[in-house]
Amino acid sequence: MFEKIFELPGSFFVALATVVIAIAFAWSGRWKGWGAPLAAVLATVSVWYGVDVFYNDYTVYRESIGDQHLDAAFGQIALFVVALVVMTPVFFELLTSRIANRTSMVMYYMESDGIWAPQFQLSISRFFAGLSTCWLLLMSFALYLVNGNIVGLFFPYFGVRANPWARNRIGGGIDSILAFALNLHIFLAAALGVVVALAVNGRVRRLAIIVCFLTFPFFVFDRTRNVMLAIVLPGLLTWVFVRLRSSYLTKAVVLVIAFAVVNVWFSFVLASRTKGSIASIFAKQAIGGEFDEFESPKRHLGLNMLEELGWINYFIEAGVYVPNGGERYFAELVNPIPRVLWPNKPMIGIDYSIARGQAGGSDDAAGVYATISTGMIGQGVVNFGPFFGTLAAAALMALWVSVLGRFDLTSSSPERLLLYACGIVLTFNMGRDITLLVIYPFLFGWALLAVVDRYSRPMLVNKRE
Repeated sequence: MFEKIFELPGSFFVALATVVIAIAFAWSGRWKGWGAPLAAVLATVSVWYGVDVFYNDYTVYRESIGDQHLDAAFGQIALFVVALVVMTPVFFELLTSRIANRTSMVMYYMESDGIWAPQFQLSISRFFAGLSTCWLLLMSFALYLVNGNIVGLFFPYFGVRANPWARNRIGGGIDSILAFALNLHIFLAAALGVVVALAVNGRVRRLAIIVCFLTFPFFVFDRTRNVMLAIVLPGLLTWVFVRLRSSYLTKAVVLVIAFAVVNVWFSFVLASRTKGSIASIFAKQAIGGEFDEFESPKRHLGLNMLEELGWINYFIEAGVYVPNGGERYFAELVNPIPRVLWPNKPMIGIDYSIARGQAGGSDDAAGVYATISTGMIGQGVVNFGPFFGTLAAAALMALWVSVLGRFDLTSSSPERLLLYACGIVLTFNMGRDITLLVIYPFLFGWALLAVVDRYSRPMLVNKRE
């Protein structure tokens, strides 16, 4: 696979050097709050763009897209990284000017026994009580929607998965409510995993494990891999980096093993999802004991954002696609408005999907057979062109890094630590597009905790008085 390195242009090595230097810069800022989120963005760029070079057939890219447009793509990656590194400290200073004297709470938890403090564990117990109450209410609503199908909702590995949040691509009617419920469900699942990782109280931890056992299968036996990562990784990363008292080498080994397990499951999902329900195929395979004979794909699909960036450059130069002047970002921004209130609300990414040859789908699928992700950097390019679009994408991610960095500096409570972990994980999913559709669980969780904090604080004051 790595013999391809001899085929790569000098622009690739420039982009690679830029990323390596930026990672070193992020490491230097780990105690300042922005270091870890910046590293997460750089890792995201490395996976979605760098891995594409070796994982997929770069020779085919050269033949179909052309060296000129791929060189431009590598240059945009380097420009994105440089702009990100320059903008992040500036944005971070603006967001944290009142708490500039603080240092990273996440690093403090990693290198101390802070999570074992009685007050922190009391907060964990209270947090779990609130989460489990929300979960019970949401699951009651879900059971109503699936006509009481308990097995399909909580035990899909027996062969049938019930989906109370199903809706079409465009949306309408109560679809906005279902979308909200799904994202709340994702947030609760991720939060419960973090509780398992942090809780010292045996009773709280056992109850949280039971609820996770009931919650996770609904997502794991679906076909959406980014959601699987969103619910599993916050708890896993919190356990590895905060709870596990061991060397960085041991942590790395644990993560490698976890990656191997995830990779096996993702391979099974990819091999199954075009043949029917993941849950039913899993049940059939488990009963028949035929896992060893099941043919898995040779590679995962979707790790091709370098290809898409090259195509975007090609289409723009050929005049097939014209940057939309920010319409795509505007469509992302107004996405929370229910379509029942705004029937003609702009749709996301349909123009690029048409340019990529996906026109012709049904009306309820927005007139395309499939939507094509443009990538974190490519999304900026389709909005504002090759240069200013790259800077726009870097500015958005610098803002995101700064928001997460502020959460780090203020993560004295498990709730905020959870949101931070959730945000770090969702950063990886933004590699395909910077979109509210990815970070809704984070935003809904933030809003939920803000409401709880707003109404619990007066109660605490009264008790002290």
